[in-house]
Amino acid sequence: MRLKAILFLFFITGMTGLIAQQGYNIEVDINGFEEKEIYLGYYLMDKQYLLDTVAVNSDGKFVFQGEEALSPGMYLVVLPPDNNFFQLIINKEEQDLKIKTNTSDLNATLEIEGSKDNELLYKYINVIGGLRPKAEELGKKIQALAENDPERKKIQTQLDNLNNEVINLQDNILSDHANSFTASIIKLNRNVEVPKFEGTPQEVQMKQYLYMREHYYDNMDLKDERLLRSPFLFQKVDYFVHKYHVQHPDTINHAIGKTLNMMEGTEETFKYYLSHFLNEYAKSKLVGMDAVYVYLVENYYAKKKAPWVEDETLKKIVDNAIKLKPLLIGKTAPDFAVERKDGSKTSLHAVDSDITVLYFWRYDCGHCKESTPIMKEFYEKYKNKGVKIFAVCVKFTDEVPECWDYIQENGISDWLHTVDPYLRSKFTTLYDIESTPQIYILDEKKEILSKKIGAEQLGEVIDKIIEMREQEKSTDRK
Repeated sequence: MRLKAILFLFFITGMTGLIAQQGYNIEVDINGFEEKEIYLGYYLMDKQYLLDTVAVNSDGKFVFQGEEALSPGMYLVVLPPDNNFFQLIINKEEQDLKIKTNTSDLNATLEIEGSKDNELLYKYINVIGGLRPKAEELGKKIQALAENDPERKKIQTQLDNLNNEVINLQDNILSDHANSFTASIIKLNRNVEVPKFEGTPQEVQMKQYLYMREHYYDNMDLKDERLLRSPFLFQKVDYFVHKYHVQHPDTINHAIGKTLNMMEGTEETFKYYLSHFLNEYAKSKLVGMDAVYVYLVENYYAKKKAPWVEDETLKKIVDNAIKLKPLLIGKTAPDFAVERKDGSKTSLHAVDSDITVLYFWRYDCGHCKESTPIMKEFYEKYKNKGVKIFAVCVKFTDEVPECWDYIQENGISDWLHTVDPYLRSKFTTLYDIESTPQIYILDEKKEILSKKIGAEQLGEVIDKIIEMREQEKSTDRK
C-alpha cells in the first residue's frame, strides 16, 4: 500500500539567528483568541527554543519586531495556554509579514501577506490535508479485504491515483519553485529511488543497502542552511548515522565523515553538527565510542576546521584525543614496568596469558571495595580458562603498604598484584587514570579487546570473547 506521499504532513519548525541586514516585522491577527500574549519559537536541530513573547496591542494584534533580520528557516507562533501553534517560513527577503488566522482551525484559516513561500507551503499543506481522509478511508477498506479479493485491486488503483496526484503536485513545486524552502523540504523528504538489482534475495538486499548508503543524501542539499532550522535535517542525519550504519566506530566515522564533508563551506550547519557529534561522543558511555571522538578531533579540530573554538579550548580537545588514541580498542595497550610485593620487577607485556584483565584500583575507593568480591568470584571461575588479573594499586610512597594489607585481608593474593611506589612508569598518565576502578581486557598480544567496564560485566564480556574465538576456530577447521 503506497500511502507515504499522501499521508505526509508537515510539522515544520525552525530557529532564529541574526544576520546583518534589515529587521523584521511579523503582525499576527488571531480571531477568537482571548489571551493577552503569544510566543515566537524556533527549533535548532532537535531542540526547541523560545525567541520572543509579545503582548496584544491596542488594535488587538500581536507584533513581533526586531532591528536585525531573522535567519531564514522555519518558525512557529505558539498560543497559550494549550500551546497550539502554526508554522512560518522566514526567508531572507520576506520578513515583513501580516498574518490572519482563526482559533477554530489555525492552519486551514491561515492567511499570510508578504511571503510567496508561505502561500506555496500552505497551498500544499491544504491539498495534502484534503486528500488524507480519502487515503485513510481507502486504506481501511483494503485492510478489511482478503488478499485474493478482486476489490483490492480497484481500491489500490484509487490509492495510486491519489498518490500520483500528490507526486505531481510535488513535481510542479520542485520545477516551478526550485529555490523555495517549500521545495527544499519536499525534496528532502522524498525517498531515493533504488535501481533493480539481480541475485539471491540476500544479495539483492545487500546491494540495495550499499546503494542507499552511498546515495542516502541525494535528495538533500546539506549546504542549505535553512534546513538547520527545521527538525527534518536532524532527523535524516540522525537516522543515517545511528540507524543506517552498524554501531561500530569505523562505520560511524564513515557516516559522520560523509555528512560533515557535505556540509563543509556552510557558515552554521557544519559548525553545529560538528559540535553536536563531538559532544555526543565525548559523553558517550558506550565502550569503544571514544574512537569516534578521536576521529573527529584528528580530522576536523586538529586540522583547524573549527575556527570558532578558542585556542585554549582547542588545545584541551586535541590533547585529550592524543591521550585517548593509544587506549582505543584494537590498539596495543601501553607497556609499563612495576614491582611485586617482594620488590621484583615485572611489566604488563611480560604477562603470559590468553586474556589479561588489567585492573587499576585503590584500597580507599568505595567502588573498588564493591568490585573486590565480584572480581574475586570472577577470577575463581575463569582462572583455568586462560585468564589472569594484572592488578595495579595506584597508591604510592608511604601509602603502598596498605595496598598489601588490603590484598591479604580480602584473600585476593592469587592475582598478579603490582605497585609503582614512585610512579616511575607514569602509568597514571599512560592510562589517563583520573578515577578508579578501571578495567581493561587484553588478548595474548596485549591488544585492547574491551575497557572501562564494570566488574559485574567481566564474566559476560569474557564469555563472549571465548565464544567468538571458538567460532573462529570452528570456521578455520572447515
